[in-house]
Amino acid sequence: MPNAPTFLITIDTEGDDLWSRPRQATTHNAEFLQRFQQLAEQYGLKPTWLVDHDMAHCETFISMGRDVLKRGTGEIGLHPHAWNTPPLAPLSTEDHLRQPFMTSFSEDLIREKVDRLVSRLESVFDTPITSHRGGRWALDERYARVLVNRGIQVDCTVTPGLAWLAPDGSGCDYRNAPREPYLAHPLDPARPGDSALLELPMTIRPTGPSRTRTLLQALGPMGRRAARRLTPEADWLRPDGFNRDRMRKLVTQAVEGHWPYVQFMLHSSELMPGGSRRFRTAGSIQRLYKHLDSLFSLAARTCQAATLSEFASHCLQSPSPALTLTS
Repeated sequence: MPNAPTFLITIDTEGDDLWSRPRQATTHNAEFLQRFQQLAEQYGLKPTWLVDHDMAHCETFISMGRDVLKRGTGEIGLHPHAWNTPPLAPLSTEDHLRQPFMTSFSEDLIREKVDRLVSRLESVFDTPITSHRGGRWALDERYARVLVNRGIQVDCTVTPGLAWLAPDGSGCDYRNAPREPYLAHPLDPARPGDSALLELPMTIRPTGPSRTRTLLQALGPMGRRAARRLTPEADWLRPDGFNRDRMRKLVTQAVEGHWPYVQFMLHSSELMPGGSRRFRTAGSIQRLYKHLDSLFSLAARTCQAATLSEFASHCLQSPSPALTLTS
């Protein structure tokens, strides 16, 4: 399938149910990840495990990650969370509740956090770390500069069409970011430029206006939640327990539209019952795996497989038009 899109799998590999904002994260979800890795391998797909500080110290995950690397069936990348990646310099007494963006810290502190986590990962996995996603989807020009200087070649933080903004004004705005791969601009990683950092934006496509969504949103918070589930404003290649067909449609659109890639994402704790808001029961995990089996089966028939860094290497070795493909 020389002209087929590449199916990228990215897993934010982190502590249990960080949405509940625990003061001290646990990593029980590491015991549930082998099943996912085995399913991906069954279909010839290659996950990139983007690892945070807690999981970088979890022996269960370290053992699995070493085996994946030994067999060449996946990649280990970087996924720092600002509030729990040393060195710690809290912005408040409740950083575990506020979960500040990395971009809220100084460039020197960002550099120290990235250096320490990369060093840990390279030490325990004995492999160069060249891929990254920012915790809470955060990335700015200072953070990108730190990543390039530390040897990171490819980032997958940008979410086209979306903004991640806190009430205090912090956060990142990717509403005008491209959907295709591009070299990030040195002064704004949300737009193309000529830096050494390749950006692979998340696969997100707007669904268009919906009268049903408008009516449901008028009903208040419960209506808005129902609207997001029944008629979402954007489709991600990201399981929510109800979007199997929409995810398969994205893959089909990629094949028919000759997109360079599609990028799937999930959080590691979503693979454990009770590890997330979306998948709280064993039954919901079983439904998730049915959806994953259906999606991965389609991807295996229609797409190529690669890790983030493998795909980045191919992009960067190709003529420059490869980085300007539209989708």
